[in-house]
Amino acid sequence: MKHTLYVPSAALRPSACPGLLRIVQAKDGGICRIKLACGRLEAAQAERLAEAANRHAGGVIEATNRANLQIRGIRAGTEDALIAELLEAGLGPASAGADDVRNLMVSPAAGLDPAALVDVSPLAAQVLATLENTPRLHALSPKFALLLDGGERLAMLEHPHDIWLSAMHLEGRTVYAFGLAGCPPVAADDAPALAAVPEAHAHDLVLALLDLFLELATPEQTRMRHLLVTHSPSELLQRLGERLGDVLLTADDWRRGPAAPQAHIGIGAQRQTGRLHVGGVPPLGRLEADQLLGLAALARRLGDGSLRLTPWQSVLLPNVAASDAEAVLQGLQRLGLICTAEHPLAHLIACTGSAGCAKGLADTKGDARQLAERLACASARPGIHLSGCSRSCAAAHRAPLTLLAVAEGRYDLFARRADSSDFGQPLARHLSLEEAGDLLASLPDTWSSSR
Repeated sequence: MKHTLYVPSAALRPSACPGLLRIVQAKDGGICRIKLACGRLEAAQAERLAEAANRHAGGVIEATNRANLQIRGIRAGTEDALIAELLEAGLGPASAGADDVRNLMVSPAAGLDPAALVDVSPLAAQVLATLENTPRLHALSPKFALLLDGGERLAMLEHPHDIWLSAMHLEGRTVYAFGLAGCPPVAADDAPALAAVPEAHAHDLVLALLDLFLELATPEQTRMRHLLVTHSPSELLQRLGERLGDVLLTADDWRRGPAAPQAHIGIGAQRQTGRLHVGGVPPLGRLEADQLLGLAALARRLGDGSLRLTPWQSVLLPNVAASDAEAVLQGLQRLGLICTAEHPLAHLIACTGSAGCAKGLADTKGDARQLAERLACASARPGIHLSGCSRSCAAAHRAPLTLLAVAEGRYDLFARRADSSDFGQPLARHLSLEEAGDLLASLPDTWSSSR
């Protein structure tokens, strides 16, 4: 897709969230967030993005927890040139108002995963086109997010979404269960689906829910969870039925099958005969521009010329010939990516921290690297999140264990609880990095992420 030169618009809404068209200043320079359609990136686009990051910033690129990429450290005065180059590469929306609303997550293995009940890619493309091309939907918050789940084994099920749809089988046909302000239910005590709709009505359902939200929400109610405070799920379901007609189905007892939390790392099966996907994790989600160029070259040489970003801040190369999978894995390792779930850094999440963010109270990325060295048995640990402040920018879900910075080199340790929306149960306060490492290493191997 070819785009005209970007001209800054006074109509671009103010927000603290960076976008492609709205570069937000941080301690280390500007941040530009590129929202990738379904997390997908062609090799040519990756090359142009990397070149732009080198030309207009410090060459630092971050993978985000919504399968997007962001360029950090953008130099003052280069913003318009950077934006124009990214638009020319086909990485932005057709109009300024559409950029904020492209928050649609699918599995990075959509269309590939043998466990999937349906390929959600066509529906995702239809929903994205509706979001981009329907001006009234551009009033949605930049944080308003949707999930389309095809039942893949490789799936992020812990990120709360304003609207989620998840494929299920009902009486021999594929339908979509759906819910609001949460996640697809997996455990018996998870909040159930609100209802379900036949596959043919899934797009109509999404549009009806978005319109209903915009009609009922006050200016202060920017997320679906805010609307549910004043309008009950049963009321919204009734209003939805009036819009859609007699298509809503009962899904109260449905539970989604569990996903494989480490399936984004290493070699994975595809439904396409003789093809595999291969994934690696940039340490703590950070890529240098030269690494992205290397990934693009690897995808051209041994893949299908594309990359898929994941909500675990990692990268997949899809459609690799089975005979080339080991060579791709070695190529990822040579580029500095983690390709085994046993690596300590595969279990750590860290925000930018004080090195690049004025709100960060500690150098979380530097501390995470030191912590990984101390956790000799990290493969037995649940996920650990180092957050520089209470905003929790690096993790959309609550990790099993959170180290919340309270000062440079000092952290409070929390364990996630199923009945809590905050970081969870405090285990210890004001720990040094050494004390935190010792305490984490002492936790039993059977430590549960659901306690």
